[in-house]
Amino acid sequence: MSIRVGVNGYGTIGKRVAYAISKQDDMKVSGVIKHTPDFEARFAAERGFDVYVTGEDRLSKFEKAGIKVKGTKEDLFGKVDVVVDATPEGIGEENKKNIYEPRKLSAIFEGGEEPYVADTSFVAQVNYVEALGKKYVRCVSCNTTGIVRILNALDNGFKVKKARVFLARRATDPHEIKKGPINAIVPDPVSIPSHHGPDAQTVLKNMDITTLAIKVPTTIMHLHAINVEVAKSATAKDVIDILNQTPRMMLLHSGEGIHSTAGIIEYARELGRYRYDLYENIIWEDSISANKNEIYLYQAIHQEADVVPENVDAIRAMFQLEKDPIKSIRKTDKSLGIKTPS
Repeated sequence: MSIRVGVNGYGTIGKRVAYAISKQDDMKVSGVIKHTPDFEARFAAERGFDVYVTGEDRLSKFEKAGIKVKGTKEDLFGKVDVVVDATPEGIGEENKKNIYEPRKLSAIFEGGEEPYVADTSFVAQVNYVEALGKKYVRCVSCNTTGIVRILNALDNGFKVKKARVFLARRATDPHEIKKGPINAIVPDPVSIPSHHGPDAQTVLKNMDITTLAIKVPTTIMHLHAINVEVAKSATAKDVIDILNQTPRMMLLHSGEGIHSTAGIIEYARELGRYRYDLYENIIWEDSISANKNEIYLYQAIHQEADVVPENVDAIRAMFQLEKDPIKSIRKTDKSLGIKTPS
C-alpha cells in the first residue's frame, strides 16, 4: 500500500518533508502546492515533483516564469489520501475548516498551529500509538520536538520529577531577511513560562515542565540548556548510555572542535547531509553532568529539519502502515541516513 501525499506549502518545512516522503517505499508525493513562481517552485519541478498552484489566477504567472504546473490545488486534493499542511502559521486551521473537512481529507499540521486543530499532538518516540488511525495530527514545533525527545529519554531512564528548560532561540530562519537579523537579545516572551512548556505537555501530559526563552541574533540553530530533577540517582555515564540507546539523538564532543552551533552546522556539511539537515537532537556529550538526582546538559536543535522525520512517522501511524513505533522510526531513519541506536 502506498499512501498518496500532497504537500501544501513548499517552503522551509514543506520541501524537506517532500524530500523525506520521496525516500519512503510506502508513501509517495502526489504533488506540492506553491503560491509564488520562485526558485523553490522551479527546483520542485526539476526534481520531479508535480507542482500545483494556489488558484487559477496563479497559472499565468507560473507559465510566464517557465515553470510547468499540473493544475490548481483543487486538482491535487482530488488525488491524495493525506495533506501535509506546511503553510504559514494560522492558515492550516482555515484550510482544515474550508478544505480538508469538507473533502474528508486527512491532514498533518505543523507546530505553528494550535493544538486543537488536530486529534493529537505528535512526537513519534513518545505517542506514536496515540496517532494510529487518526484523521488529523499535529507535529509539534522544532523546539517542542527537541524538548519532548530529550525529556522522554530521561524520563524512561530516571523518572523525571521536574524539568526546567532555557531556550536561546534563533531569531528567524536563514532566508527570512524581513524578520532579522536582530541587534538585540529579546525575552520571548517576557512572561514565564514560554509557550514551549505547555506545548510539550500536549505530548508529555503529566510532566512538570517550565520553559524560558530568549531570541538571539542568529539564524542557524536553537540552543537549549536543560536541568532535570529525577527520582532515580544518575551519573553522567548513565545519562550518556541512555541517550546513545535513544533514537534521533546525536552526541558530539567539544574536544573535536565543536564549540558552537556554527561548528555543528559545519559538522553536518561534512556528514554530507542533503541541505546539511540535522534531524536529531544534537547534544554536547561533555556538557552532560549529573549530581545524584539532578541532570544538566546542552543541546542544539536544527529548526529547519528536526520535525521532518516526525511527519513521515505520522503518516505511517495515521494509515496504520506500521503499528510498531520502533519499526516505523527505524524505517524512516534508515531512509534519511540517521544512525540507529545499537
